[in-house]
Amino acid sequence: MGDLKRAVEENWNKAAKNAADAYARRRISIDPITRLEGHGRIEIILDQDGTVERAYFQVPELRGFEKFVQGRPAEDMPQITSRICGICPMAHHLAATQALDVLYHVEPPPAAIKIREMLYCAFLIEDHSLHFYFLGGPDFIVGPERNASERNLVGVIARVGSETARKVIAMRQRLRNVIALGAGKAAHPVFGLPGGVAKQFTPEMQNECKAVAQDAVEYATFTLRLFDDIVLRNPEYLQMITSDAYTHKTYYMGLVDEENRVSFLKGTLRIVSPDGKEWKRVRPEDYAQVIAEHVEPWSYAKFCYLKPLGWTGFTEGPTSSVYGVGPMARLNAADGVATEMAQREYSRLFTTMGGKPVHHTLANHWARLIEMLYAAERMVELANDPQITDANTRVLPVAVPTEGIGVVEAPRGTLIHHYETDERGVVRRANLIVATQNNASRIAMSVEKAARQITATSTSPSPEFLNRIEMAFRAYDPCLGCATHADSTRAAFILTARDHYGHVVKVWKSDSPNR
Repeated sequence: MGDLKRAVEENWNKAAKNAADAYARRRISIDPITRLEGHGRIEIILDQDGTVERAYFQVPELRGFEKFVQGRPAEDMPQITSRICGICPMAHHLAATQALDVLYHVEPPPAAIKIREMLYCAFLIEDHSLHFYFLGGPDFIVGPERNASERNLVGVIARVGSETARKVIAMRQRLRNVIALGAGKAAHPVFGLPGGVAKQFTPEMQNECKAVAQDAVEYATFTLRLFDDIVLRNPEYLQMITSDAYTHKTYYMGLVDEENRVSFLKGTLRIVSPDGKEWKRVRPEDYAQVIAEHVEPWSYAKFCYLKPLGWTGFTEGPTSSVYGVGPMARLNAADGVATEMAQREYSRLFTTMGGKPVHHTLANHWARLIEMLYAAERMVELANDPQITDANTRVLPVAVPTEGIGVVEAPRGTLIHHYETDERGVVRRANLIVATQNNASRIAMSVEKAARQITATSTSPSPEFLNRIEMAFRAYDPCLGCATHADSTRAAFILTARDHYGHVVKVWKSDSPNR
């Protein structure tokens, strides 16, 4: 009887192990995901036929900036929020500064507005350059299926040459020097104040900016030529960009000026439908009329959607409430850009891609370089403006503060800072809607769609092949440290128990603060 019992136990253990192994084969994890700011992972669940059942883009970290700024003086917000992310501190700094302008009912003088914009253009060129050469670009410059040890800056240098690498590093350093010159620091600016800026531009500073701005135009055109040579002239790349795996027909949002041209710091929020027609436009202070936030149990990032349409899930098309922000969304939402060379590139993009709007996620890389050129040309205009050295750089606020909303176009998309204070200017409530939150629904859809298309060709795809799934989120240049705002009392996690056959036995959700 002892031998029979051991044999039964061995057979049972073997069967259980085979079942567990089979279930393990039904799960593909990409952990950690790479070449982005923050921490995240992709979990792909396959059914018994090896088809993707679900794919999750998970953000497991929580920063909590909205909570711990409560009780702080509003004037501290430009410095506190610039620490959310080391990649785009200038975007948070100026979103906060513009919120303070509204909070204290004060309009900065023209010189201050132009100084802010010029430094912001320098920041945007530097940031877009970082993404193209260091984060997203290696997938194209080196190749999407090359080994991970090659898909990085070292691989880029090997492909484009050391002279180009020196040009990239030197240009980014010069742009950061300009930012430090006018903003006090390159990483964490300290120049923004309610009603203006802290520092007047001298003629010497202006001359330095002129030289850097002019070279930035040449640098941006050089980068666009490189993109032409490596990507646009490669039929396989063009086929990948326009493939269904990286295409979603959604709404798009971006700031525009009075002529519906792209604007980074001031303007109106314009939203276009999936057919490219204007759906709605609102003032930045009325953003809550069109944007709402949804929470899923498997991520700390909130999922924004168009409030008048209601949450319709991760779907696309005219009945969906999902929208996109960022470089390609900004070009879709606008009717053009305000500088000559960038406008030509703007028109060429839509001609090449088959007209407006462009729904291809990977087209963000091209749009990003067009914005680089626009920012460089605009920087030249501002650096040569004699008003930029005007001594009047601030209007002191005197009004009693109540509520302030600042909206800017961060490199990754629309960024909103919303503060409510008491009469002393102490923050009672803060709401930050960052670009990656605006894009979160679309990113989740992009990852799942790419996973369905790509894993269909192999039941055990190689790491290099799985990189094509990572490319689906990488095109958005997400900042997960900025995007983690979900309330831990509202289903911040879900725990699923399964038997050895993979069947769900029980599910626990942290959907109550008492559980």
